Parts: sequence; C-alpha cells; structure tokens
Amino acid sequence: MTNNLLRIKDLSVIYKTDLETVYAINGVSLSLNKGETLGLVGETGAGKTTLALSLLRLLPERTSKITCGEIMFKDKNILEMSAEEVRSIRGAQIAMIFQDPMTALNPVLTIGQQIGEAIELHSEDTNKEKIEKRVEEVLSLVGIEPVRKKDYPHQFSGGMKQRVVIAMALACEPDLIVADEPTTALDVTIQAQVLKMMRDLRDRLGTAMIMITHDLGIVAQICDNVAVMYAGNIVESGTAEDIFEGDEHHPYTIGLFNSIPDLENKTSRLKPIPGLMPDPTEIPIGCSFAPRCVHCMEICKTGKPTQYVNGSHSIVCNLFAEGGAK
Repeated sequence: MTNNLLRIKDLSVIYKTDLETVYAINGVSLSLNKGETLGLVGETGAGKTTLALSLLRLLPERTSKITCGEIMFKDKNILEMSAEEVRSIRGAQIAMIFQDPMTALNPVLTIGQQIGEAIELHSEDTNKEKIEKRVEEVLSLVGIEPVRKKDYPHQFSGGMKQRVVIAMALACEPDLIVADEPTTALDVTIQAQVLKMMRDLRDRLGTAMIMITHDLGIVAQICDNVAVMYAGNIVESGTAEDIFEGDEHHPYTIGLFNSIPDLENKTSRLKPIPGLMPDPTEIPIGCSFAPRCVHCMEICKTGKPTQYVNGSHSIVCNLFAEGGAK
C-alpha cells in the first residue's frame, strides 16, 4: 500500500480566446501524501487557483484547456475520468473551500439545507433524520450551534460563514481538502481561530490538505511541505523546514521573505521584489523570473533553468547548477 494520495505530473493549462492565449500553468509537478498539508505560495497571478480548479475539473469549459500532464488521485488519472466519475469524487473524496465565503453560499437556502445537499448527493443512505443528524454533527465540529442550521447566510458574520463553508467541505469526510486562501476576507483574530480549527480538524480526521495562500505566516503555522509558485511554475519546493530554515533558496523565495516584516532586524523600509510578473500571454524563453532577478545571468535569458535537488529540497535555478555561484 502506498502512502501517496495525489501526484501531479507535468501539468500545463492555457486559457484561449479569439484575441490571446494565456499560459497559466507550465509543467507543474507535485505530490501529496495522506494526512499531509501542502502550502502553495505565490503572488497574485501565479496560477495557484487554476491549479486547484484543475484538480476538480472545474476550469471553464469554453476558454480553458489542459494541454498536457496527469493528475493521479488514488492511482487514478482524474483527467481521464468521465464527467460522472468526477462528480462522484467532488465533495466526497476531494472538497474545496473557496476563496470568498460571502459568495460561496446560496443566499436563499438555509445553511442546513446547503450542507445537507452535499451529504445527500454522496450518501447511499438518504434517510432525512440521519442527514439532519450529520448536519448537526459537522456544525458542532466547526464550532457552530446546531440550532443555527435553520439560519440563512446573511445572518452570519464573515468568520462564521467561513466556518459554514468548511463544514460543507468536511460533511462527507473527504481524503483531500483544497483551501483557496480561506482566511483572506477575515480579520486577524478570526483568521487565527479559523486556522486553529482547520489544523485541529486535520489532525483529528487525518485529512490531507492543500493550503493556497500568499501569506507565509499561515504556511509556517499549518503546513508540512511548501511549494513556491511563480508565473505558472514551481520554482522551489520542500519541507517547511527546508523553506523557512534552509540556507539555500530561489531568488524569488528570498524576495518573498524580504517583503514581510522581520521582528529581529530593524529596517526603515521593506525590500519589495522589483518589477512585475511577466505577461502570461508572452512567457519568456528562459527563466520566467530573470527580468526581476538580481542574480540574472546570460544563460537565464536563453534557456530553461536547471533543477537542483538536495534531499527533500528542490530549487529550479541556474545559480545552483554545477559550476554556478551558490
């Protein structure tokens, strides 16, 4: 029996219109074991949400296309499944917590009806009393009084709505939860409560999780492994210790760390990464980060960067190639 739950290999996704082609993901490879949490980090436009939607085959049908790669979930390729097979997996085995709880809930249905609908769709037993009992159980699990199952979304605060969305994701006890910036719309206090709850639920239920965020603080709190994404590519990956305590890093990762305050070092200004992410319709021939990199070499402009691997730590950068400066 393998412990591997999810394996993404050489995945590429484009968005195509009559006017242009957007290269959203360019040859991404990732793996996730049962019970682990993977942090997917990167600035806006890096391709994080596109990757998440690809896992559930929720990309827009008319404009998007997966050009190559495979997504193996429990040793089955999701990209080769029929629409009916994918529907049976969504919610039951892979659940998603969407970015904005304000728009993820149906305003004209009670939260009990919305959670119950997910259970009814994926349960062989459609007994109303058992479904109602399960709705009450998952609400209690996320810290909401079961009597509030008859309330509508507008009767809840932002933090409570996020708890409802998490309850919906947990309703069928999935093997994998994909959380797309689940705390972005919340204030710091509620954010801490939601993160603690998610961490406790993960430990109690043994659910694997992909945490998509641009906040390195969240990654440090909750993730076992980290993948840093830039312009549709994974530029660095490894354990949380590799990323936060290691000595070797991709220049982009260093830029991310320099962009956040450091309590130990006093400085008059933060050091933002100069420039902007490349236009996704015109991906550079060489390294995507080359135009913004202070260590850029000629080889970076003309060819794809090499991959440097040190145990569990992987960096895609010419600085670490044989003969390059480290």
